Amino acid sequence: MEFRLLGSVAVVTESGDVPLGPVKRATLLAVLLLRPNTPVSVDRLTEALWEQEPPLHFKTVVQGHVSRLRALLAAHGAREYGIELATHGAAYELQLPESLVDAHRFEELVGLARVQRQPADTVRMLREALACWQGPALTGTVRSGPLEAAAAGLEDLRLSAVEALAEAYGQLGEHGRAAAVLRTEAVAHPLRESLAAALMLALGRSGRQSDALNWYHRTRRLLSDELGVDPGEALTDAYATLLKAAEPVEPAEAAEPLAAPAPPPAEAPPVAELLPRPPRGFTGRRAELAALDAAVGGGDAPVCLVTGPAGVGKTAFALHWAYRRRADFPDGRLFADLRGFSDTPAPDAGTVLREFLLALGVPAQRVPETAAARGALFRTLTEGRRLLVVLDNARSSEQVRPLLPGGDHCATLVTSRDRLGGLVASDAARPVPLGHLPAADSAALLASVLGEDRIAAEPEAAERLAGLCDGLPLALRVTAARLAGRPQWTLAAMGHELADEQGRLALLNVEDTGVSAALRLTVQQLPEPAARMFRALGLHTGSDLDRFTASALAGTTPAQASADLDRLAAAHLLTESVPGRWTPHDLVRLYARHLAPQADPEGLRRLLDHYLYTGLAADAAAEPGSQPCYALPADAHRPAATPEFEDRAAALAWYEAERAALEGAVAAAAALGLHDRAWRLALVQWPLMLWRITDGWTPLLEAGLASAELVGDLDAQSRTRALLGWIMHEEGRDTEALVHLEQAPVLAAAAGDTISEAIAYVNLGAVLNGVGEMGRAGELMSRAVALADRTGHPATQVLTLGHLARHCLTTGRYAAALAHTARAAELVSPHAAVGRAELQIVRGEALAGLGRVTEAADQFRSATRAAAAAGFTEGSERAAELLSRLAAGR
Repeated sequence: MEFRLLGSVAVVTESGDVPLGPVKRATLLAVLLLRPNTPVSVDRLTEALWEQEPPLHFKTVVQGHVSRLRALLAAHGAREYGIELATHGAAYELQLPESLVDAHRFEELVGLARVQRQPADTVRMLREALACWQGPALTGTVRSGPLEAAAAGLEDLRLSAVEALAEAYGQLGEHGRAAAVLRTEAVAHPLRESLAAALMLALGRSGRQSDALNWYHRTRRLLSDELGVDPGEALTDAYATLLKAAEPVEPAEAAEPLAAPAPPPAEAPPVAELLPRPPRGFTGRRAELAALDAAVGGGDAPVCLVTGPAGVGKTAFALHWAYRRRADFPDGRLFADLRGFSDTPAPDAGTVLREFLLALGVPAQRVPETAAARGALFRTLTEGRRLLVVLDNARSSEQVRPLLPGGDHCATLVTSRDRLGGLVASDAARPVPLGHLPAADSAALLASVLGEDRIAAEPEAAERLAGLCDGLPLALRVTAARLAGRPQWTLAAMGHELADEQGRLALLNVEDTGVSAALRLTVQQLPEPAARMFRALGLHTGSDLDRFTASALAGTTPAQASADLDRLAAAHLLTESVPGRWTPHDLVRLYARHLAPQADPEGLRRLLDHYLYTGLAADAAAEPGSQPCYALPADAHRPAATPEFEDRAAALAWYEAERAALEGAVAAAAALGLHDRAWRLALVQWPLMLWRITDGWTPLLEAGLASAELVGDLDAQSRTRALLGWIMHEEGRDTEALVHLEQAPVLAAAAGDTISEAIAYVNLGAVLNGVGEMGRAGELMSRAVALADRTGHPATQVLTLGHLARHCLTTGRYAAALAHTARAAELVSPHAAVGRAELQIVRGEALAGLGRVTEAADQFRSATRAAAAAGFTEGSERAAELLSRLAAGR
């Protein structure tokens, strides 16, 4: 077992990474690992776990995470490694051999490197130390002050190690390697003067004085523009050294140059030219072209990686740039289609290298037999040349590496549908991602085929076409080709055709070219687990999803689902729209839906049951102590895991994120005849409905009511009608509301559910109160209180007492209202922050009615604070307004 801090925080065993669960659990582990074998107080942990004010029950949350982390470590044999998570009063200590932590190993290797006498040994140890890093330190933790400070400290140690490695390379005379090591970091940290100074000297010593001087001036301008300061001593000394080396001196006093000039070539090598013809009608991509210019122009033998989804125009972009910058590569331009995503087999490295060697002037009879020998000759021939190598449509990093040139002045441009993270890690490849085209560039691409006049005649239709084509250049070109062959068609007519999702993919295919074909080639190159996940996504009822939802769809674990989703994102089939949620573009979503019949037929049923289980967990966190809004069906399938909700805010955030998917799940369940699922999924968002009550919930609840009636579930009908009636009342539809509310308690009584009956009566009474039927409203609310008392269910008792207290306020019975709130306050859950704030507001109004102004003001102040802390904005505003009125004597 090992622990990682230098990258994503992780526990690693022989079988792979151990899923840690929520971000806060990973954060807690990181804090303990940063201070191993040392007690860490709960206060220090709390400071790291919450960026702002922690919740009221933060100690319980910390204890819960510690308990689960202890169980997780024990389940993976932590004790065998001498690992124990111990408790010391109000502190926790992670006891372990420090060598199991990558940050400790890194610092130990850096320390050993400092005392080595031989530069080669220093290089070896520093390379081993830097290999411990797998990304920015403490990734996947809460972005709190203590964690950000710790991550910054670790990053500073890493940069110091990089500078030491470059210095050791310099002592070995390998100034080009020193410059390559420094350049990547200097670009990422442009204001770190020590990096810039070391890079300048390394560039100068490798014979690139002009580049070195340019780097000085670039850094000087940045320091002035960003910080308003002049270069420090390190930069100015490096600049002076470079200027001194460039000065002409007398032969007798000649100083050793920073680098010896290269001997002139005996014979000018032939100019290689393998680029295909330039793309026609290329438009847009100004920012990406500038990014590629900067990436190619900023270092030794740059490798640039143009990535993006199928059909986004990577090849056209690469060729357009290559022709635009031909003059920068006077020794030639090589090109190879690696066919990484194609129906035809990919060429092996030996075949590609043979073509390159022939283009570079090697006679056919002198081309070596083996791929390894061809690669060695290719790297030798490219030394000292200014050459561009374009490797199109690469599938993997392994496919690219043998084809990289050897010269410092060569540039390699790789295109791929995959992110090729291995090439970024091993060869410092600089990613240049291509996204979908914005509307203006999409219209320009259409105009390049159809002519400006046709686009100008229907600008709104052109914009709609761009949206329906998802800004994907391939889809836009196919659409333009169809319109070009039908001059009588309007753009609006084509837009109408494409608006039908069922036929859109078919319309975006022309002969052997089209969106479906491009996506098919991407999917067929996926590992089977990721391909299975992609097919399962076609069953999803929403537009985005988390790892738990993906797990349910594919019938796998959340950890495996995360890996599969990451693989799909690497293939540009998904984007991680917000941390932890993945979204396919519209055309990708349609293609996944096209493949849905090939998915596991039980996937949709597992999805519905996942939402049933997760919805109950969210309800419990949003409204602690409330009656569950349904019992699970007897045949419900328990998911592999469900999200954990730390508090009400987390539950409401989940409802918000899943709202569209839950509405789609209701429709899908009803279509399958699973009405026992449909009505439950319609009700499950009730805490969000009450929070955003006028947000158009009526159609969803009406669909749920229809399903409840189809299965003949009286209690389901009662609950749905009670909620639907209340929402209609809030929408100003009292006549319709009362139709549902009058039936709700009768249905609940027939079903024998006293809690539902009490809630139904209180809702009916509240609406009657609002329409002026005070007498009947009071009777029904008193009956609701009696029913709630019979159940002994505190949350229902608090609800009914609170409504009865409000009724008493409207009828001027302030003492009775005060008595009801006092009784409710004894029953309310300590975790029900919103409920307590509401009771304080009613209590304050009752006290004000009795003339006890000082006590009323105290209640309103307390309610304002409590509601604000709970995120109950409406309550805090109402309490503040009542306090203001009280102060004004109104």
